[in-house]
Amino acid sequence: MLKASLQAERRSVLSAVDPRIYGSFIEHLGRAVYEGIYQPGSPFADENGFRTDVIKLINELNVPIVRYPGGNFVSGYKWEDGVGPKENRPRRADLAWNTIETNQFGLHEFMKWTEAAHTSPMMAVNLGTRGVQEAKDLLEYTAIPGGTKLSDWRRANGQEKPFDIPLWCLGNEMDGPWQMGHKTAAEYGRLAAEAGRVMKMTAPGIELVACGSSNYYMPTFGCWEDTVLDLAYDQVDYISLHEYFSNAADNTPEFLAESVGFDQFISAVIAICDGVRARKKKSRKINLSFDEWNVWYHSKDQDKEIPHWITAPHLLEDVYNFEDALLVASLMITLLRHADRVKVACLAQLVNVIAPIMTSDTGAWRQTIFHPFAMISNHGRGEVLHTEVVSDAYECRHGDAKYLDAVVVKDEENETFTVFAVNKSLTDSMELTADFRPFAGYRLAEHQVLRHEDLKAVNTEAEPENVKPVAGSGAVFEDGKLTAVLPDKSFTMLVFKK
Repeated sequence: MLKASLQAERRSVLSAVDPRIYGSFIEHLGRAVYEGIYQPGSPFADENGFRTDVIKLINELNVPIVRYPGGNFVSGYKWEDGVGPKENRPRRADLAWNTIETNQFGLHEFMKWTEAAHTSPMMAVNLGTRGVQEAKDLLEYTAIPGGTKLSDWRRANGQEKPFDIPLWCLGNEMDGPWQMGHKTAAEYGRLAAEAGRVMKMTAPGIELVACGSSNYYMPTFGCWEDTVLDLAYDQVDYISLHEYFSNAADNTPEFLAESVGFDQFISAVIAICDGVRARKKKSRKINLSFDEWNVWYHSKDQDKEIPHWITAPHLLEDVYNFEDALLVASLMITLLRHADRVKVACLAQLVNVIAPIMTSDTGAWRQTIFHPFAMISNHGRGEVLHTEVVSDAYECRHGDAKYLDAVVVKDEENETFTVFAVNKSLTDSMELTADFRPFAGYRLAEHQVLRHEDLKAVNTEAEPENVKPVAGSGAVFEDGKLTAVLPDKSFTMLVFKK
């Protein structure tokens, strides 16, 4: 049996958790919108065409923000196509995903859906094929009460008051050669600065996310962030990070160690932000928006067989297995361990497209990755404590990966503290000890374990509960000291209540 320990002092707070760290993402891609969140005529649809069975599952995830409408899609999108009478909306060729966009779901529908789903919007503007004028016009349409051409058009389209959209993305993955209108760092930095300046002139209270490099392994990484922030520091509040993970090589230990690379990526971007801050002698920090992250590789071969120029094809429909859920748990623990700087994060995506929720015409169900996200989202609110983890490690391509990933979050309002822990060993259980004597008067109130003997086990519509959390046993909490056994290849949640 492996042995590990953790230490977290009650008063040693790393940061409050920004709830937006538990965000997600809906793009006009595949069946994310059509047949995902929106399916008029479905027996599950309400009067607006919104899938109520999907909304119920989204509420279980407790998602505070949803990024929209892209993603790659936004770089060729004309938001005007998606407003006004539906019978007048044009069908367009979407070059991002080689599909047909009907525009039957647009800005007004999305905003109404966020209300129904009890979430908030994170909106993106097109800085690929469009630019400053588009950003200005969209803010005039959404944020000005009335008396102008575009704000009055919004009112004529049924929305009397301005939309409440506090958080905006300045384009998407603008260094990527796959992106329509992709740019050099200098080109994008100037454009982001000017678009941001105009947007904040129109709606001074909004926050803006500048595009970071499209992923950690881009040749532009590092220099891109430095240049963009040098040019747009005064206009932006966050810089974005995107990363997806694959076990195409079928090497589970390396796959589970990707959380180490995830941590290194975050630390590197923080260092760049602070380097620019020091050089420019600024007091204000730029924080991070990790607004695309997930596992993505299962569907890539089948996606090659899907014909182009059809509506809502079955694109990017990864069927997630148990080992994917373990990595998602570790990645979320890593986000929490950087909660002092990562203030926004979006699991990409929410429904059908590389998503925790899948739908068919006959129902909706939870994929394996749904469970760690829901457990951490619902119990990881409050403040992250500085958590010291002592554990054996194994070698991986990023260096050393500890067998134990863990973090402690306290919630003073609800008088709880919670331990989230992943045992990455595929063969050995782990004895975990922790000294929580500063939490005198607390008891172990909930012990949940997500585990399956088969790393490749999946959930399907026919077997939707094949992989799910179950009640754990054997943890002892006496006199402020915890001893618990974490099964091999498992994610464990321990909730303590006063």
